[in-house]
Amino acid sequence: MTEIWKEAWFPWAVGLAIGLPIVLVVLTEVYGSLLRRGNPAAKPVRLLRNLVVPVFALFVLLTLASDQQFDLNWVRVVGTVLGFLLILLVLSAFNVALFANASEGSWQKRLPSIFIDLARLALILVGLAILFSWVWGADVGGLFAALGVTSIVIGLALQNAVGSVISGLLLLFEQPFKLGDFLDTPSGRGRVVEVNWRAVHIDTGNGIQIVPNSSLAGASFTNLSQPAGAYVATVAVKFTTDDPPHRVSTLLRSVASTLPMLDPADKPAVSYSGNGAYSVDLPVVSPAVESEAVSLFLAWLWYAARRDDLALDGDSTDPVNTPENVREALSFVGPLFSLDDDYLDEIAASCRIEQWGAGEQVQGIGVVPDSLRIVLEGALQLTTPYDNGRLEFAVVERGESVGLTSLTRQATSYYATASRAVRILRVPRDAVDAAVRRNPALARRIGEQLDNRRRMAVDAIASAREASGVISIGDAA
Repeated sequence: MTEIWKEAWFPWAVGLAIGLPIVLVVLTEVYGSLLRRGNPAAKPVRLLRNLVVPVFALFVLLTLASDQQFDLNWVRVVGTVLGFLLILLVLSAFNVALFANASEGSWQKRLPSIFIDLARLALILVGLAILFSWVWGADVGGLFAALGVTSIVIGLALQNAVGSVISGLLLLFEQPFKLGDFLDTPSGRGRVVEVNWRAVHIDTGNGIQIVPNSSLAGASFTNLSQPAGAYVATVAVKFTTDDPPHRVSTLLRSVASTLPMLDPADKPAVSYSGNGAYSVDLPVVSPAVESEAVSLFLAWLWYAARRDDLALDGDSTDPVNTPENVREALSFVGPLFSLDDDYLDEIAASCRIEQWGAGEQVQGIGVVPDSLRIVLEGALQLTTPYDNGRLEFAVVERGESVGLTSLTRQATSYYATASRAVRILRVPRDAVDAAVRRNPALARRIGEQLDNRRRMAVDAIASAREASGVISIGDAA
C-alpha cells in the first residue's frame, strides 16, 4: 500500500488546506476595512473572497492534484464557472478603477450608462466565447462571422433609426446640459426634467415637451443656465425726452433693486440708448422667474414713475394726485392730528397722494424719513429683521402712519411693505415740524406710537425665539 504523502494530490491538498483559510482571512480583513471606509473596491474584494477563491481552489484540486486537466465533463463545468467569475471580477475591478472615484465633469461622469452597459455586455460575450473555446473546444469563429454579417444587415436596414439613437447617445456623452437647466430650443423653452437615451423632457410651463435627442444633436439651442451665476432678463422701457436721463436711470435702478427674485450676488444695470429709450438688465436667480420678474418690475415701475412725476410710455398724468384729492385727504387726516383747516390749507400744496403696488417697500430700514406717510386706502405690513430674514409684527391700516421718526430725526428700525395696492398721503417733514409747533401734544402722540411699535417688534422677536426654543442671554437674565 502506497504511503498517502506520496500521492500526487497530497501536496496540493495540504497547500490548499493551509493556504485557503489564510487567503480567506486576509481577504475578510481587507473587505472589512474597505467597507468601513465606504470604498467602492469592497465589492470586487467580496466577489473574490466569496466565490472566485473557493472555486479556484476546487478547480486546482480537481485538475492539478488529480492531473485530469479537462478530460472530465465535471472538471470542465468547474472551469467554466471559474472563468465566468473571473470575467465578472475583471469587469467589477475596471468599473471601480474607471468610474467609482471619477470627479464631477470628467468624461467618466459624462459617459451615458447605456454605453457602459453595452461595453460590459460585449466584454462578457467575448470572454464567454474565449472560455468555451478553451474549455470545451467550441468553434466560435463561425459564430463571430455569422454575427458580423447579421450586424451589417441589421445596421443597413435600421441605419436611420440607429443613427438617431447614436446621435442622441453622443449628445448625452457631451452633456451640454443637465437636469434642472433651462433650454431655449427651436421647438420650445423650459426646464429639463428628464434625460434618457431617446429624448429630453422639457417642462415648458404648459406641459412636458418631449424632444428627441437626435433633434437636439442636429439643431442649435441655448442653455440659459450656463455659465453658472445669475440669469439676466433684459427689459426695454420708454420715457419722454423731457425726463432727465439721470433721474430716470436712478428710478429704474431703485425699482429693480427691490425685486425679491434678484440674485443677491449681482446688481441690476441700466443703459440709455437715446430718444427716451432705456434698457434694464435684471440679474435673476433663475430663468424660471424671468417672466415674473419682468412683470413685477413693470408694475412697480408704473407706480414709481407717477410718484416721481416721470412720463413712463409718454404718460406722466397721475389722476389720483390732484389738489382736490389732496385737500380731501387732509380733511380726513386733520381731526386725527388735531389740526385746523387754516393750517391744512397752508400745507396742501406741499403734500401729495402716492400710489404703491402690492409688495413694494414703502419704508426701508436704517434711513431717516423725509416725510410722514398716512395710509388712506389699503394696508402696510410692518416687519423687523430676524435671523437673516424678516418677522412680521404689525399692520398699518387707514388713518395710521409710517415715517414717524421724521420728527425725531432717527433712523427707521423696521420695514413697511404694501400688502396690497395702497394710497398714501405724504406730508413733508417741514410740515410735520410746523404741526408739532402748533400742537405740542402731537409730539407726545407720535412718541407713544414709536414706543408702541418698538415694543411690538421686541415682543414678536421674543415670541419667535420662544417658539423655536432659542433664549437670549438678556431674556434669561
